[in-house]
Amino acid sequence: MASSSLDRFRITGGCRLEGEVSVTGAKNSVLKLMAASLLAVGTTTIRNVPDIADVDIMADLLTRLGCTVTHEGSVVTIDVPAAPLHRADYDLVRKMRASINVLGPLVARVGKAEVALPGGDAIGSRGLDFHIKGLESLGATAHVEHGYVIAEAPNGLIGTAIELDFPSVGATENLMTAAVLAQGVTTIDNAAREPDLVDLGEFLISMGAKIEGLGSPTITITGVKGLKPTDHITITDRIIAGTWAFAAAMTQGDITIHGGRADHMEVMLEKLTSAGAIITSTQDGFRVQMSHRPKAIDVATLPYPGFATDLLPFIIGMNAVAEGHSIVTENVFESRFMFVNELMRLGAQITVDGHHASIDGIPQLSGAPVEATDIRAGAGLVLAALVSDGETTVDGAFHIDRGYPNFAEQLVSLGAKVSRE
Repeated sequence: MASSSLDRFRITGGCRLEGEVSVTGAKNSVLKLMAASLLAVGTTTIRNVPDIADVDIMADLLTRLGCTVTHEGSVVTIDVPAAPLHRADYDLVRKMRASINVLGPLVARVGKAEVALPGGDAIGSRGLDFHIKGLESLGATAHVEHGYVIAEAPNGLIGTAIELDFPSVGATENLMTAAVLAQGVTTIDNAAREPDLVDLGEFLISMGAKIEGLGSPTITITGVKGLKPTDHITITDRIIAGTWAFAAAMTQGDITIHGGRADHMEVMLEKLTSAGAIITSTQDGFRVQMSHRPKAIDVATLPYPGFATDLLPFIIGMNAVAEGHSIVTENVFESRFMFVNELMRLGAQITVDGHHASIDGIPQLSGAPVEATDIRAGAGLVLAALVSDGETTVDGAFHIDRGYPNFAEQLVSLGAKVSRE
């Protein structure tokens, strides 16, 4: 991709991060909420919206589907017409894979959707067959043609029992948003349990949907004839909260994370405690303190409530400077380890074998030019640069901007030497 201006972070290592940060609304939730607004005619309001590029891309997509979208500060309003259009073009979809989330609502509302196959992050193929199979079981016809997923249900959808082979978040979301307007009852077994998905379910319930079992492996949806617009506050971003928690642990720092939901991050916080961090609850979040070099920790990523795949770059980064040897296993996305090649340029001692990374911790990494390949990898490299000797540049900053509003400014406020150029 062409680099824009200021598409590089420059970091001087060796700083301990200390201070307070506030966590904004969850990217993975807000984009799905915006897509689901298509289900009801009229004006839906979404609050606690993060200031990230993907929100504007989703707003452009909804505008193209006939909605009127306003985005002021942390509030987005979406005015949905009686007859939305049904084609999501490649030029927008390729910028952001969450565009696929308009598929379910469009099939449910207008009986047809044509959505370009997504691009976005370079982390594995993440096939869409879960989505296609699920919509077919609800009575739609669905196929891929000329780079588009084309789904049709001219006579509406019919509730059914669906069992997912894998608890895919995207598939659970699309099926849930399609089933709310289907005739009869739909059950989704082996459903995803992520807090973002629960947030979407609660958003749909506030629109008048009948959904039970959110946060459990079985979700039951009783179809209703129509939904009404709503006003909803987005949950805070547990991956950003997790990023700051690892930043404290890696730099032997002390960070209070306002808006961090410890109940959404239990496995991660247990791992940080095992690494030697002291974690305390605060009135509106939690505090992470680390007074010594972290101990190496073995981790395997799993769907929620397991250790989040999005936090993989941070646990690898921490283990790279930890005391001892560790094995980190990636069970969710196949090409998440692209990040490791960049980390090795900073001197990390890592061997990758299939889904496993074997890491020998060293006291300090060594600054070098590296490149971000996706949102989390980029943030992981910036944190690794903080524990590297000398200067590191991280190119591909636009990836990081997609998930972390004002990352450089927040790091500077915690005492880091970071600039954009």
